[in-house]
Amino acid sequence: MDGDAFQSREGFIFYTFGYEHPPDRVTAFLKYIPEQTKQLFNLQYLSRRWRLNSTELVRPQELYSYENFKSIINGFHAHFPKYIYNCPFRDKELLCPKKEQIKKIYMPNQRLKVLLKEKHPDNLQKQTLELLNLLSEESHVSLDDFGLHGSLALGMHSSGSDIDLVVYGSRNFRRLEASVNRLSQDDSPCAIRRNRGEYYEKVFVYNAVRKFEEVRESYGDYKYSSITSVSFRCRVEDDSQAMFRPAVYDIGNYKWLNSASKLRKDMIPKAVVSMVGCHRNVAKKSEYIEVSGVLERVKQVTTGRTRYQVVVGSGTNEHEYIHVIHSNSS
Repeated sequence: MDGDAFQSREGFIFYTFGYEHPPDRVTAFLKYIPEQTKQLFNLQYLSRRWRLNSTELVRPQELYSYENFKSIINGFHAHFPKYIYNCPFRDKELLCPKKEQIKKIYMPNQRLKVLLKEKHPDNLQKQTLELLNLLSEESHVSLDDFGLHGSLALGMHSSGSDIDLVVYGSRNFRRLEASVNRLSQDDSPCAIRRNRGEYYEKVFVYNAVRKFEEVRESYGDYKYSSITSVSFRCRVEDDSQAMFRPAVYDIGNYKWLNSASKLRKDMIPKAVVSMVGCHRNVAKKSEYIEVSGVLERVKQVTTGRTRYQVVVGSGTNEHEYIHVIHSNSS
């Protein structure tokens, strides 16, 4: 599932991306690189080091930039080509390790269960459990529907690490979001900005993962073809899948911003899909947004039916974005 972390046999730490994966592979993005292989990638690294069991790890300064993505793909091509997969349904190369290359998996819900059984939790772990109990009680979301992400889940956190949480299910996310917003306004130790807040001055983040029954599409159901870069404004018609990754916003009222974005009526996109985590849950239903991304044709393989969407975070352009420009009640 999206956000599951795993360590490869060569020591790389990946995070699963999305829910559509080739039968013998996992679509993923790279987050930590073993110290001894960092020179193989043309990247700038943070000065901090992490350790998972016996492996010392480094992390790129920027995880999701266009240039870094190219450098990572080039590095794997040159030194670990088996991690690269040429996807026939997207006509592009993806970072997609084979399942046989996976050494250990760290699932957020399972990592929380490990923490709940910890007999001697450290200060950050204690604070995490206190926060989770508060959020669960206020939102009426069971602890069974929460999980842990980040260095805390991997067991390589420090006292300065953030608390990175997961909640499973769109309805649970909206309940949690409402509760955190309410707590931030009351006399409580919570402060919040979007899906990021503070609990007794400790930064915490919460993101959504689909429940199994919310996974609607499988790898190979659709073929995606890039057409052209577009810039436009539109109205968000549905935000019920905006908290996930990829984030999906159903849209209407398409207004092109340059001549290259003036499209035939049948090609006007019905959705904006963001591959970048920072664009999750940034716009609500009835709000207006400005978008820069890549127009894609989406063809259903079995029926041949075609629709169009715009992808933000396509990996082909540094300047893709979603900006809220106006709010209007429905």
